Amino acid sequence: MAKAFRFHRTGGPEVMQWEDVEVGLPGPGQVKLKATAVGLNYLDTYHRTGLYPMPLPSPIGMEGAGEVIAVGEGVGDLKPGDHVAYSSILGAYAEERLAPADKLVKLPAGVSDKVAAAIMLKGMTAEYLLNRTYKVKPGDTILFHAAAGGVGLIACQWAKHLGATVIGTVGSDEKAALAKAHGCDHVINYSRENFVERVKQITGGKGVPVVYDSVGKDTWPASLDCLQPLGMMVSFGNSSGPIPAVEGQLLSAKGSLFFTRPTLMTYIGRRDWLEASAAALFDVVAKGIVKIEINQTYALKDAVQAHIDLEARKTTGSTVLIP
Repeated sequence: MAKAFRFHRTGGPEVMQWEDVEVGLPGPGQVKLKATAVGLNYLDTYHRTGLYPMPLPSPIGMEGAGEVIAVGEGVGDLKPGDHVAYSSILGAYAEERLAPADKLVKLPAGVSDKVAAAIMLKGMTAEYLLNRTYKVKPGDTILFHAAAGGVGLIACQWAKHLGATVIGTVGSDEKAALAKAHGCDHVINYSRENFVERVKQITGGKGVPVVYDSVGKDTWPASLDCLQPLGMMVSFGNSSGPIPAVEGQLLSAKGSLFFTRPTLMTYIGRRDWLEASAAALFDVVAKGIVKIEINQTYALKDAVQAHIDLEARKTTGSTVLIP
């Protein structure tokens, strides 16, 4: 019998229960994993609170790394002893689990299980945002909200490598220093600065071609005022709460703007997309282009406290739970 977190009702961190679960043997196309590291993400809180409704009772966690301990029928490219990582497979907060083999990627020699658990969801999110949602080009000036968060620290380094001038927003002086050290050319502390005015000042009144925003309610609709005509608003999270319904007329009035609400699950929904995204991520991490900051580590059984700290904005960079 293995242990895993589940929740039987939605609510605060206290609804998560550390329970005995029967994992069983892998079926066709599945593998059985022994978890070695689990990633903590703000997405997990959306599931737990019911912002993104899940059938109850529900497992929790979307990202992790582990060792293959058994394979099911038809799995030819993985074997016991292989170390793999994944994102967007619900149920990561578990000592052991079953997972579809076609959603797993084998870890290269230069990426540890702990690093993989810290980067799969956040790093592949950064990959699709910068390379596919809006393709960042040399000479672009971009605005990235929550620049000291898990996605932000990866994306700002990566964008800088792509040749962009990076403007990042943060909520404290400590986070400002962290963002500055990880690719941000300009850091705006929105707790005491008007980020629209600062963006206009930095860009000479032109604005930016793209805003990447995982904050949501607190930065809407001011983010639209940072955009150039024909600019793109990329809303990929809502840590401060969801934004209101988007009115087409508002986008028209503010400069024929584009708006998108992408998800990682869509951008890695095909096997070839998953493999390409993971390969691009592993490449920049292994080469040291993107340095991964695992600033907090908790025992997996202490995930409730990890959620409390995450929602209180006490964490920076990536957080990993260790079984």
